[in-house]
Amino acid sequence: MKTKDKNILITAGKLSVLAVAMFAFVFVVMVPLYNVLCDVLGINGRTGDRYEATEIVVDTERQVEVQFVANFNEEMPWEFKPSVTMVKVNPGASNETVFLAHNPLPKDMVAQAIPSISPARAAEYFHKTECFCFNQQPLVAGESAELPLVYIVDRDLPKDIKTITLSYTLFDITERVQRTDS
Repeated sequence: MKTKDKNILITAGKLSVLAVAMFAFVFVVMVPLYNVLCDVLGINGRTGDRYEATEIVVDTERQVEVQFVANFNEEMPWEFKPSVTMVKVNPGASNETVFLAHNPLPKDMVAQAIPSISPARAAEYFHKTECFCFNQQPLVAGESAELPLVYIVDRDLPKDIKTITLSYTLFDITERVQRTDS
């Protein structure tokens, strides 16, 4: 084999390894890195985990509009909606609502809700003390359920934020749950 052909093969091999490394970086490293950056910078409207209220002091002089939105992953056939689409709340007060879910299929399914807050900077001031998004939601064929949400809009919410939109996207995780149970 000529030296020129060997150099071409070596270069092609190096480029192949580089391409595989780039894909591995994108799919393995970028998603967790993105999530960490969103948490640190408070962007993307991601909400935190369960919140434990230590002291409840309600700001009765102020009201904030909270809007509720239900989104669907294209592969999720459930009916899913908020029981109310908008409420006015006082910062610091504990509030409750429910989302309604129905599995219209003739098979049992498991769903997971992923929350998002808009505007994104309001996410650190929206605290869920109880949320269906903390757990997987199994529904047998034809079953309906009320999915509870208990939340507090923090008194320290910046005064210029008058409306918060809480959006949930529902995903079908039935196959993933079945694989881990097997």
